[in-house]
Amino acid sequence: MTDNVAELIDPQFWRMPLEDRMARFAELREVDAFLPASFDNPMSGLTETFSVTTRYAELVEISRRPEEFCSGQGAVSIPDLPAEALEFFGSFINMDDPRHARQRGIVSRSFTPRQLASVLESVETICTEVIDDMCEQGDGEVDLVEALSQPFPLLVICDMMGIPRSEFRTVLDATNVILGAGDPDMLGGRDPIMAMLEAGMQLTTLMNEIAEERRKDPRDDLTSALVNAPDDEDILAPHEIAPFFILLAVAGNDTTRTAISRGMHLLSQNPDQRRVWQDDLESVSPTAVEEIVRVASPVTFMRRTATRAARVGEREFTKGDKVVLLYGVANRDPRVFDDPERFDVLRNPNPHVGFGGPGPHFCLGAHLARREVAVAFRQLFTRLPDIEVVGEAVPLEAMGIPLVGGIKRLPVRFTPTARGVG
Repeated sequence: MTDNVAELIDPQFWRMPLEDRMARFAELREVDAFLPASFDNPMSGLTETFSVTTRYAELVEISRRPEEFCSGQGAVSIPDLPAEALEFFGSFINMDDPRHARQRGIVSRSFTPRQLASVLESVETICTEVIDDMCEQGDGEVDLVEALSQPFPLLVICDMMGIPRSEFRTVLDATNVILGAGDPDMLGGRDPIMAMLEAGMQLTTLMNEIAEERRKDPRDDLTSALVNAPDDEDILAPHEIAPFFILLAVAGNDTTRTAISRGMHLLSQNPDQRRVWQDDLESVSPTAVEEIVRVASPVTFMRRTATRAARVGEREFTKGDKVVLLYGVANRDPRVFDDPERFDVLRNPNPHVGFGGPGPHFCLGAHLARREVAVAFRQLFTRLPDIEVVGEAVPLEAMGIPLVGGIKRLPVRFTPTARGVG
């Protein structure tokens, strides 16, 4: 392997425009399939090392070998999380089988296309509601993130879980802290670790109260389905429901939030591709959504830890080695994608790993996320056909490699339309 690549943990590197950052990764990809890096862990005070993937084949192979590259030793973040953090953020994304299989199995019962049918219908209604509100803000000039990308997917999740609208602001503020723990705008001067723990505690308290109500009085929502089950089927235990909700509210919300924001920015940079999509919404939407997820890759990485000596490609791992799977970098690998730096809304095939690599941790909510992105752009193109980006995309700041490659502000301008036009 090459020498330590210090730029990979430099916050300034991750604030570069996406295309500039990926141009650098294109150079690094040809150096090695795995690049070494290190960071000073603020929680342990130690300098810790890890590797990052730069190529598609190696990322996919590691994803397919969970027995050798696990998720449950410490965390899927780069630093191991302390026990008090895992109390809030220790959902099945940080687990291995059999615990992972059990919890994912319980949740997956409610994430089949049939079970999600009513939720998918509500996506249309909620998007209309959010764009109605957006049309009444700022005389046709708004921050797309604040007006649409941020509230839309989170409202879907809150309604799906049975969270009252009166608590929406609580959930929004807490998830913003967790998603943007390295961004001063999200912290209000607080210590990042303490702010994350406080946010986790807020969401845990809220979810535990609602789960307790649903055990006594089940309703037609996902929380009720997860804490009550017919025919003695397994259910989430009281200590499991809140971490699942935090995972859903943070990771499930972010995929759509970042895809909408990045997607609008990409379309502004590629007006020819916007015309192709806007001229034929129904037939182009499926491939356009996949291409947005490929190029934007909302989830930047997940970490795996070697459980024993293992070989991947030409790299030998030893027990305890940490390897960080960079999804967006794999999604630009020219060994798999023709002209990978080109944004092509008709790209097909498109075997991207924007929802995670193959294996047990592939995103359960991918079907819902695809639906949300498709609905958002269809409504934007039909209701606000002249919408345009009128300023810089401001990236979410992070300490080192961000878990989320988000945009926190994206100014847009449009001609407002009447309410209730779907």
